[in-house]
Amino acid sequence: MDLDALIADRETRIVVCCGAGGVGKTTTSAALALAAAEAGRTVVVLTIDPARRLAQSLGLVELDNEPRRVDVPGAPGELHAMMLDMKRTFDDVVTAHSTPERAQQILENPFYQALSSSFSGTQEYMAMEKLGQLRASEQWDLIIVDTPPSRSALDFLDAPNRMSRFLDGTMIRLLMAPSRTGFKFASAGFLLFSRIVSKILGGQLLRDISAFVAALDTMFGGFRERATATYELLRRPGTWFVVVASPEPDALREASYFVDRLSAEQMPLAGLVLNRTHPPATTVLSATRAQGAAEEVAEAGGDDAALAAAALQVHADRMQQAAREQHLADRFTSAHPEVAMRTVPAAAGDVHDLDGLRVMAEALTGPDGDTPTGTPRTRVLSARRG
Repeated sequence: MDLDALIADRETRIVVCCGAGGVGKTTTSAALALAAAEAGRTVVVLTIDPARRLAQSLGLVELDNEPRRVDVPGAPGELHAMMLDMKRTFDDVVTAHSTPERAQQILENPFYQALSSSFSGTQEYMAMEKLGQLRASEQWDLIIVDTPPSRSALDFLDAPNRMSRFLDGTMIRLLMAPSRTGFKFASAGFLLFSRIVSKILGGQLLRDISAFVAALDTMFGGFRERATATYELLRRPGTWFVVVASPEPDALREASYFVDRLSAEQMPLAGLVLNRTHPPATTVLSATRAQGAAEEVAEAGGDDAALAAAALQVHADRMQQAAREQHLADRFTSAHPEVAMRTVPAAAGDVHDLDGLRVMAEALTGPDGDTPTGTPRTRVLSARRG
């Protein structure tokens, strides 16, 4: 997988990174964004994950709902970063697509306040909305999206269908009926429905919901249309999905789920980044020989012998770990032979500044088969891009 060519290609406008938690997905997103800025792109990296890992990896104290420029000395391009605030995004949509009086009515509605902060699916709707806003602005020629660290990372792909089901649901149509026909002409069926729901939810809550739905009646269609347009944008040329995993069974199972889901949705998959691998410093000495030599040297006794035995044991352990990781990678490529793969060695510590990100960016975009320092790493790339 040639990520260097992918991010340097001016036709590439959106890159979506997805994967399980704890595999370095946010750092991968930030490193690709840094590499893109240093390749001359004007890039913004958007994290949907509410944790602060993106800010930390960029050496920033915090991020918010507005793109913040990151100073990259000497870069011919620009790097911006932001973190999705779903309530603020929802508020901005309400303000932008309604009159000031209607917007105030909606923003002050108790049901809206609960919906915009914690209602299931709101984050996915707003992620789709924010991505559409960024792409429509034409301010950035590359957008990199860091999705939440779980299977729900791709739930935003369901946003248009969920919105349609929500809008076309029986309850919403009943709640909208009075605003469209007037309470005077509301059907006997609605009045019965209203009395039953009032007993279950309470009269005030029902009135809040009805007022909210009536206020948003003219806006819901716009939500659905924009979400659908962004969904289609993700399927068109210029968008790529990158799945990130670590060489662990659970992480690669999640990666398989993402690959299958993207295939089912007909989304363009660039490939898999196998992150945090542990290649040995040399493959000349096998694990078995190193283990045997460590035992022989240890029997000789003495401080120097103990040190040498320990070094040999570390090498043996590293070779065994590399073999396990290779086995897991081979299993994945056997199940998904069409998926290209890129390996990235584990960093010595947490990435918390641009220097650390640059090292990772070089591992992601440098010549395949070598780390930035030229040390050989295990070859797990057995499939070519489909």
